Amino acid sequence: MKGKRVLLGITAGIAAYKTAYLVRILKKKGADVKCIMTPASSDFISPLVLSTLSGHPVSIEFWNKKDGTWNNHVELALWADVMLIAPLTANSLSKIAHGACDNLLLATYLSMKSSTIVAPAMDLDMYAHPTTKENLSRIAKHGVTIIPAEEGELASGLHGEGRMAEPETIAAFLEDYFAKRKDPVLGNKHVLITAGPTFEAIDPVRFIGNHSSGKMGYAIANRFLYLGAKVTLISGPTNLDLEHPELKLIRVNSADEMLSEVQKEWSHADIGVFAAAVADYKPVNRSKQKIKKSENELELTLVKNPDILKWAGENKNSHQALIGFALETENVVDNAKGKLVAKNLDMIVVNTPNDENAAFGYDTNKITILDRHNNQEDFELKSKELVAVDIIEHLKKILK
Repeated sequence: MKGKRVLLGITAGIAAYKTAYLVRILKKKGADVKCIMTPASSDFISPLVLSTLSGHPVSIEFWNKKDGTWNNHVELALWADVMLIAPLTANSLSKIAHGACDNLLLATYLSMKSSTIVAPAMDLDMYAHPTTKENLSRIAKHGVTIIPAEEGELASGLHGEGRMAEPETIAAFLEDYFAKRKDPVLGNKHVLITAGPTFEAIDPVRFIGNHSSGKMGYAIANRFLYLGAKVTLISGPTNLDLEHPELKLIRVNSADEMLSEVQKEWSHADIGVFAAAVADYKPVNRSKQKIKKSENELELTLVKNPDILKWAGENKNSHQALIGFALETENVVDNAKGKLVAKNLDMIVVNTPNDENAAFGYDTNKITILDRHNNQEDFELKSKELVAVDIIEHLKKILK
C-alpha cells in the first residue's frame, strides 16, 4: 500500500464512524488518503477528524463558500489510484447505479479513470430488497468492485446482513487489489523517463534555460507507476515532486549531468521516454565568479549540448522501446517524422506552441503521435494527465 493514493468517499450512514479507523489503518500501511464526503455524512462523522487523520483537507461541496475556491472533481479523480466509497448507503448506491450527479462525491465518481470499490452498509431489509440487489448488480456491470456487507448486529437493533465490512477487512481487500492490478503489458517493466528543462550555467547566478515546467514528464511517470511499472525519473530543475516506492528520482541541472545519468541507467530499462526539454546550447566557458554588469554588451560563445535522445537511439537494443518528444513551430509533422527516423525512435510525440494553452508551462497539451509503423494519431487539447494516458496507450499498441 505504500505510496498508493486512496480517495475515500463517505456517504451518510451510521457506519461512517468506522472511517476514522479505516483512514488510520490505510495511513499506517503507507497509503496517501484523501476524503470526500456527501454533505449529509458530516452528521455522522466530523470532517475535522478525517482531515486530521488523513493530513488533507476534506472535500464536501463543489466550492468553498467562504473563500470561493473550487473543489475540482476531475483533479480529485485523476489524483486517485482507486476510489473507495465506504460506507455506501442505499441512497447513494441508487444514484451511482443510475448516473445521478447532485453532489461532489458523485461527480468525482463519474470522472474516475481508475477503479472504484464500494463497501455497502444498510439495514438488513434494505440490503435484501430486490431494488438494492438490482442496483448492486448494475454497478458491478459498470466495473465497480463490491466488498460484500457482513452479517452482524445492526444500528436498528436487528441482526443480519448489511453491516459495512470492518476497516481491517477493507484494508486487506485494497492490499489484494493493488497486488493484482498491474497492467499485463507494462506491469514490472522498467521505464526511464527524462523531464523538465536543463540549466546551463553562465556564472554562479545566471544560466541559459527554457520555460519547461516538467509537468508532462512527471504526469507520464505517475501513469506508468499507476500501471505497475518501475520508473527511473531523471529530472531537470522543476518545482515538482513525486513519491512512490517504485520510483527512483534523480535530479540534475545541466545537459551534461542528464546525459551522464542516462548513460548509467539506459541499459537497465525496457522503455525510454525522453520528455525533457534539453537546452540546445551551453556557454563554452563558465565564469567561476559572478560577471559584473560593467559593460553595455556581453558576448557569450555557445557550443551545442550533447543530443541525449540520439545517444539513446544509437545505444538501443532490440528489446528496448524509445519515445522522443519534439516541439515544432513549422512543418510540425514532417520535422517530427525526420526525427523519428534520424534518432532511431519507436514513437515520437510532437506538439507546437502555436496551439493555444499547449506546450511549456500549461497544465494542458495538444499532441500528435507518430510511430515507426507509419501510424499517426492526432489528439484534442487535454490535461497533461490525460495526455499521458494517450501516450502510454499508443505505446502499448506498439509493444503488443
